[in-house]
Amino acid sequence: MKDTFKKIYQLKLSIKGISPKIWRRIQVPENYTFLDLHKTIQTVMNWKDYHLHEFEVQNPKTGELEKIGETDDGCETFCEPLVPENKAKLSKYFTPENNVALYTYDFEDNWEIKVRLEEILPKKKGAKYPVCTAGKRAAAPEDIGGTGGYEEMLDILEDPEHEEYEHTVTWLGKNFDPEYFKPKDIAF
Repeated sequence: MKDTFKKIYQLKLSIKGISPKIWRRIQVPENYTFLDLHKTIQTVMNWKDYHLHEFEVQNPKTGELEKIGETDDGCETFCEPLVPENKAKLSKYFTPENNVALYTYDFEDNWEIKVRLEEILPKKKGAKYPVCTAGKRAAAPEDIGGTGGYEEMLDILEDPEHEEYEHTVTWLGKNFDPEYFKPKDIAF
């Protein structure tokens, strides 16, 4: 991406349906597309982009709710029309007044992430974007079964006597800690 931008969009990403919240604060260039944002969300949530996704956001000019995603020729007849994510710029949709979008990933697990524009900031000289500046808790593992599967996983991890404990620890890795998150660990 060309370094032709002057402003940064600070966004807060919060997974819906999980308490305490799993969230990330990111800063991205104003010329980002929704495809760029999708890739950034995948990185900060430690997901591998194995599943379909879409954004829902109000178009500030028309007031209409628009769906933004990957367009697919095979989907034209059966799917709702999507605004192509590789062409839709964040700057066209996000304003201080129109500051919320919904990102849905993996329609089976149905991960929903509230994307909220917190601030529009000047670009810092010498800074590299995107960047993750804050967050809480480890991301929910991909293919865990959505929020219900995630809650079940937490219950299993709290009970070493649970019949699925060893399998779950092996699948997640012995070092998985649902409370651990450090922004500096995110590499774009």
